Amino acid sequence: MRSHPVKRLLSGALAASAVIAGVTFVQAPATAYPSPALQQPPSGSEELEEYRELSSKAEKLNEKYLTAQEDLEAKQDELDKLNDRLAKAEEAEKKARADEEQFRVDVDRFAGASFTSGTQLNRMSALLTGDSAQDFLDRSSALGVLATDKNRALDRLRDSVERAENARKEAAEARRQAKEAKDKAAEIASDLKARKEQLDEKIAEIEEQAAQLSAADVAAQQDTGPSVGPIEAPGNAAQIAVDAALSVRGSPYVWGATGPSQFDCSGLTQWAYNQAGISIPRTSSSQSQFGTPVPRSQLQPGDLVFFYNPVSHVGIYLGNGQMVHAPTSGDVVKVAPLQDQFSGARRVA
Repeated sequence: MRSHPVKRLLSGALAASAVIAGVTFVQAPATAYPSPALQQPPSGSEELEEYRELSSKAEKLNEKYLTAQEDLEAKQDELDKLNDRLAKAEEAEKKARADEEQFRVDVDRFAGASFTSGTQLNRMSALLTGDSAQDFLDRSSALGVLATDKNRALDRLRDSVERAENARKEAAEARRQAKEAKDKAAEIASDLKARKEQLDEKIAEIEEQAAQLSAADVAAQQDTGPSVGPIEAPGNAAQIAVDAALSVRGSPYVWGATGPSQFDCSGLTQWAYNQAGISIPRTSSSQSQFGTPVPRSQLQPGDLVFFYNPVSHVGIYLGNGQMVHAPTSGDVVKVAPLQDQFSGARRVA
């Protein structure tokens, strides 16, 4: 008879062990998807390799130029907000000063009434001069009202003085910060101009080198890459972005272009995700800080893939080690393997 509880206990323990074993098995990390291989871009003629080298340098300069543009826009937006804050603080100070003057008149009036000879009254004088107890109560009540009004006037004056001082401090701080933002914006604008000049010089070199390319080199640049068939992304937004990017294969690379028929690398990724209703930053370096980081072993179609350190190139992963991207000047939007300068990935949808 005593063995039954023991059997039930053993049976329960065995069942629990089986459940635990089952849970452990289900939660074991999956390793079914190895990291996609990285490849060197296909080699070409000596002239094409030199062209690509110049283009790579120009792409880095373009990235710095676009980043400076972003910085300038952000600083100008900050300056606009500070100027608005300054205007509101100055208006608040003006209003508080006007209230201060008004309430000071009221306080001065009560002070004058208190200290003018023959007019100073208190409850004792009211009692002494009153004809009856009811007269005293009536007079005392009236004096109480006067005292309440006097205290209210003093409170209003103190409040207006405090508000005016706080508004003055707020305006002074906003003015200081606005000056700093304005000076920084001017500094960024100067840097932006210098970077644009550097970029233009490099583009001029690229255009000279382009004249040295053979027909075969030009054809290699215009190749849109292998057929990848239908791509199934894990989510609707990622699917729309992938389909959008693939729909513009063959569109030319143009410095600073963001579509819909010409693109640079980050212009393509930004445009593709805009089609899905998702706004991502303009530059590849900013995009590399957006969304959720993803290890190469867990890449999914739609993920943004980045290259070089610091980041200066971006594409959209398609699966099977392939991406769609806008490579560089003279080239077109195409499908290509992940490059060996891979530096990270981000999931934005």
